[in-house]
Amino acid sequence: MSTKVVKFGGSSLADANQFKKVAGIIKAEPSRKYVVPSAPGKRFSKDTKVTDMLYACYDAAARGADFTEMFEAIVARYTDIIKDLGLGIEMESRLMKEFSTIRMSFLARAGRDYAASRGEYLNGIILAEYLGFEFVDAADVIFFGEDGKLKLKETCNAVRERLEELGNAVIPGFYGSMPNDTVKTFSRGGSDITGAIVAAAVGADVYENWTDISGYLVCDPRIVPDPEPVKIITYRELRELAYMGAQVFHEDAIFPVRQAGIPINIRNTNRPEDEGTMIVEDAPDDTSPYVITGIAGKRGFVTVTIEKDMMNSELGFGRRILEAFEDNGVSFEHMPSGIDTMSIIVHKDEFEAKEKQILGEIESSCKPDKIEIDRDVALLAVVGRGMKSQRGTAARIFAALAHAKVNVKMIDQGSSELNVIVGIASEDFEASVKAVYDIFVTQRL
Repeated sequence: MSTKVVKFGGSSLADANQFKKVAGIIKAEPSRKYVVPSAPGKRFSKDTKVTDMLYACYDAAARGADFTEMFEAIVARYTDIIKDLGLGIEMESRLMKEFSTIRMSFLARAGRDYAASRGEYLNGIILAEYLGFEFVDAADVIFFGEDGKLKLKETCNAVRERLEELGNAVIPGFYGSMPNDTVKTFSRGGSDITGAIVAAAVGADVYENWTDISGYLVCDPRIVPDPEPVKIITYRELRELAYMGAQVFHEDAIFPVRQAGIPINIRNTNRPEDEGTMIVEDAPDDTSPYVITGIAGKRGFVTVTIEKDMMNSELGFGRRILEAFEDNGVSFEHMPSGIDTMSIIVHKDEFEAKEKQILGEIESSCKPDKIEIDRDVALLAVVGRGMKSQRGTAARIFAALAHAKVNVKMIDQGSSELNVIVGIASEDFEASVKAVYDIFVTQRL
């Protein structure tokens, strides 16, 4: 029988009603053996995620402030779930013991990572009880080194050995342990990573990632209402889009399953009948009805343009420019250049903190004729495996932007012809997304 690892996001486990949907999905297929839950998310638009409640509560405790009311609100989120699930007084008693330990740990300054991890930990206990599965504390099998980096090989071995003994199990997402046994979390959304690790460790046939949308969408639904879903996307395309701001799947979660050759299936907990999106290593260009696979982008960039006559013949010029950024701990995103110009695109907040030092080093080591700074730049990425086999794709992108009266500040196309990135004014970002979506998707419908 095949084996599936299933991860459920915060919206999928926000309340008892969502728990029941999750249980129905898991029991519908016996192959769904290992479950990775997130902490409870928002129940409604103005609600607060439990992880954010835990952070705020711990910060109050660390300041020495009275956090009783905040803590009781967190307790209420979980007690409401177990009561509505009918888990009974024994489960409630166990949870109260857990909360007593958590409260004492807050007072003892156990750390923000510990505090945040309790959301997944408690949800894992409840879900395991409700499903009748074994509970495996992620701190016992997910290991970080002294440098705070995941020890993937050791972790996979520990997960495999532990789960081989069990028929079914729930492993909370988002956290693991340091060598000194303190809790360490991944970055926000890190439950995706836990699920990927478990899938790689057990050699799963599929890693299902259940959320509140029916797979990956061509673009942000907050900009384009009801954008078309994508049925198949490759790991490379997803990584490009995730890096540029698409928030369906944590980009660091790609590597464990990609290395193991395990496909990812993004599914909708509220619409389990939908097929969702399959994320695979390779896919033919003609498996998508559109030339592009996705549109994503970010605001908050600065372009530093250096001009100097005969720059191209001055040996080491580009290296000295980049050293000025490197020496000050600022990494660059893109570097379009001409014969006598070079533009360095960097994150605005990183650059402005070290602006004087960076510009001073450039002036001293390169003696440029002119330096110009554009502080209001957004980057828009148009990604698709079908772009390399279609003539005129870049021309269509620029025609769409021109029609929307958007001025293109920078153009950068990857050597793989998988993506085209353009720099635009931040105020033009939404209009640019809509224009590109319209010319590649709407006009094909």
